[in-house]
Amino acid sequence: MARTVAQAMVGTLKASGVRRVYGIPGDSLNGFTDALRRDGGLAWEHVRHEEAAAFAAAGEAALTDQLAVCAGSCGPGNLHLINGLYDANRSGVPVLAIAAHIPTEEIGGGYFQETHPQQLFTECSVYCELASIPEQVPRLLEMAMRAAVQRRGVAVLVIPGEIFLADAGTARWPGAVRRADAVIRPDDAALAAAADVLKRAERVTVLAGAGCAGAHDRVIGIAGALQAPVVHALRGKEHVEYDNPYDVGMTGLIGFSSGYRAMEHCDALLMLGTDFPYRPFYPDDVPVVQVDVRGEHIGRRVAVRVPLVGTVRDTVDALLPLITPKTDRAHLDRMTAHYRRARARLDRLAEPGRGGGPLHPQHVAAAIERLATEDAVFTADVGTPCIWAARYLHMNGRRRLIGSFTHGSMANALPHAMGAQAADRGRQVIALSGDGGLAMLLGELLTLRQQRLPVKIVVFNNRALSFVELEMKAAGIVTYATELMDPDFAAIAKAAGLFGARVDTADQLDAALRDALAYDGPALVDVRTARQELSLPPKLTYGQIKGFTLYATRTILSGNADEIVELAHTNLRQLDRE
Repeated sequence: MARTVAQAMVGTLKASGVRRVYGIPGDSLNGFTDALRRDGGLAWEHVRHEEAAAFAAAGEAALTDQLAVCAGSCGPGNLHLINGLYDANRSGVPVLAIAAHIPTEEIGGGYFQETHPQQLFTECSVYCELASIPEQVPRLLEMAMRAAVQRRGVAVLVIPGEIFLADAGTARWPGAVRRADAVIRPDDAALAAAADVLKRAERVTVLAGAGCAGAHDRVIGIAGALQAPVVHALRGKEHVEYDNPYDVGMTGLIGFSSGYRAMEHCDALLMLGTDFPYRPFYPDDVPVVQVDVRGEHIGRRVAVRVPLVGTVRDTVDALLPLITPKTDRAHLDRMTAHYRRARARLDRLAEPGRGGGPLHPQHVAAAIERLATEDAVFTADVGTPCIWAARYLHMNGRRRLIGSFTHGSMANALPHAMGAQAADRGRQVIALSGDGGLAMLLGELLTLRQQRLPVKIVVFNNRALSFVELEMKAAGIVTYATELMDPDFAAIAKAAGLFGARVDTADQLDAALRDALAYDGPALVDVRTARQELSLPPKLTYGQIKGFTLYATRTILSGNADEIVELAHTNLRQLDRE
């Protein structure tokens, strides 16, 4: 029997290791979903919003480093994918989006649900093309898949609905499309120049990012040779934090003071696989050596003396033999001592506090860290859950931390967790969700139940968009339009068929988390956390201090003095423990 185009596509996806497709069905996508049904070898992961489908594909790709697939019907259906695809593309994970389109003969006529996907998705993809006739699909599919896996980004293939049902014909269809690995390193002259800069410096600091994935031993090796403290960006945390005697924590707006100081006091900076975006946190007037496989990203944040285009693994392998090991540990010892003090202060803030009432979010994150398995996958919503994940979850080489750390979208934690759990149903997956983020894609609780995904959700429920409030305070703005009138999320979870528990006081926390983590199915723990918890950046500027003073003054004058009292009570009652 003749194959349809959609059936041939399914064959190529299966041969390439794809095991599931995330999406919502629709008439223009019917030919594709029917091919999935007939084949039976690819699971259809039915979600409640296409944005969640794209986020889930991004979560799967981040966990497996393999191609993940999502699909959307024409017009509004595939348009809903766009935010999750932006996240995947900016995170550098391989995702193929199949965007169904209106009938070919109607394109350009203002037809029902007409959009122009090949234009809409161009900015959030490394490849985006429209198939106008069935004969184009085999080549376009292969090119899209190869672009996604080789360039580590999103590829979008736009296909009018009738083409899915067309005869696949006798054309050659691609078999397995897999990433072709390569050794990528700078030339000898560039390596020699980098070695010379690092040789002349007395206080080298390493800044490590997501490009250090799979190169942990190389980072440790070069840090040891240079006697250099290692600072990490948030996306580098899971790859370099563990088994690292040179670790001094994170820098940036949610980082540690020790990470900031290690950058501030260096006389040379070695950047390994990072495009850390916050320019005020870079050191002034020191030579910088930057390693990045994406040469176009070098020098975007800080002036670079020596650009090295290559992977961290291959570049360090070539650079290390050119470096004369240093013996002076003064800079390293000062910075690691600073880190120990900073770490101790943060750990004290994770104590439960006194009395009842909302919990300190630090205490909640520390409890999750303590009770999670050694190979747990954590996802974190953008906002304050990212702060607590960065500061209190400890990586060990087996755990993973996934989030919208570059795109910075709300509502990512739950759908990212869905994708990670679908890829490995036997692994513990924990979503650290904000109440605002969870509410945005609340319908995906139904997806967990329907798809039998045993994701565990911990809601940091402070009844506000609290990170936005922190930004307002720093800018001297009275908090406004940030309050959330939240429901009982635990009750909603129970109504959806999940395990649900609500935590109002610290003495309830451990039991609720243990019960949720042990539950054989999806579970949600709704934890009431302090709204006014402050998270100070490692570097306080005069403008931030002035802004906070203005915020306090304006808040009192506007008749909201109780907010200042609550803020003081939340953040000052720990002082006797210092």
